[in-house]
Amino acid sequence: METLVEARGLVKNFKRKDGTEVQAVKGVNLDIQKGEIFSLLGPNGAGKTTTISMISGLLTPTSGDARIGGFSITKQPMEAKRLMGVVPQEIALYPTLSARQNLNFFGRMYGMGGAELNKRIDEVLDLIDLKDRQKDKVDTFSGGMKRRVNIGVGLLHRPQLIYMDEPTVGIDPQNRRRILDTVLRLRDEYKMTVLYTTHLMEESQELSDRVGIIDHGEIIAMGTVGELIQQVGEEDQLVLKIGEQTIDTSLIERIPKEIQGVTRAAFEPPGETGDQTSGEVIVYAKRGRKALPHLIQIANEAALEIMSVEVREPDLEAVFLHMTGRALRD
Repeated sequence: METLVEARGLVKNFKRKDGTEVQAVKGVNLDIQKGEIFSLLGPNGAGKTTTISMISGLLTPTSGDARIGGFSITKQPMEAKRLMGVVPQEIALYPTLSARQNLNFFGRMYGMGGAELNKRIDEVLDLIDLKDRQKDKVDTFSGGMKRRVNIGVGLLHRPQLIYMDEPTVGIDPQNRRRILDTVLRLRDEYKMTVLYTTHLMEESQELSDRVGIIDHGEIIAMGTVGELIQQVGEEDQLVLKIGEQTIDTSLIERIPKEIQGVTRAAFEPPGETGDQTSGEVIVYAKRGRKALPHLIQIANEAALEIMSVEVREPDLEAVFLHMTGRALRD
């Protein structure tokens, strides 16, 4: 695949009020291929926005450089920026103008006009699913609808690369779903490259062709979701919720011995009572779905009342925890 974005050695230092310097981004290197969704995943304060602000030319790097379509963002900023659309985390719209008037204004800022601009506004309104509300003032919109107009502004000039900075923060589930579906359409139907920042593991996992995990200003891992999980080698967890009955501890000892691929098993009582009644039997297995029928058979033989069964497969949260020793949301 052809590389569209190339960042090398990006560093950004900020001065505190007391005059000391803090390094927010520490030598980030990354490549983004044409036509892929690349997610930069990390907790709040990890350096996501600062990194992308340098790539998009909103911040000048302390050192290092980025190229978009071969154009240096520090030496050829206008050429590089023409290839990019930016969707900031903050809403950047005129609230007393309608959705269409906002798109018209920003389209003219891009140098567009006439029939071409009107046609493009119609296309964007259709894409963000707001054609029926195009004449309504933005200040009558929900937060999620405003974010969809925000996305529309970034798409008007048909950029090769669209950068979205946590576009689903603070919105309702319905609008969140629409935004995620729009992101997928941009790749699948419009062959656009998407650079997406988020602190939500499930969004990265659903959307991304590749993920870069950033923490404390450094990229600590990069690859497809499958590759990242494979690096960690996390086991599946099989969770059996048990009804009100006493748990025989010898049963827990039997499970790893009798089921191939199971490495260990444990019982977790409810709350902090420590009583050996009800609670959950948790089994760790390399191939959880293959081990599950055998586990249920053993539980039935022991006359356990199984209330529910859950298979928890490894995910990006587990990758982050493995690499940093803390949860993604810490």
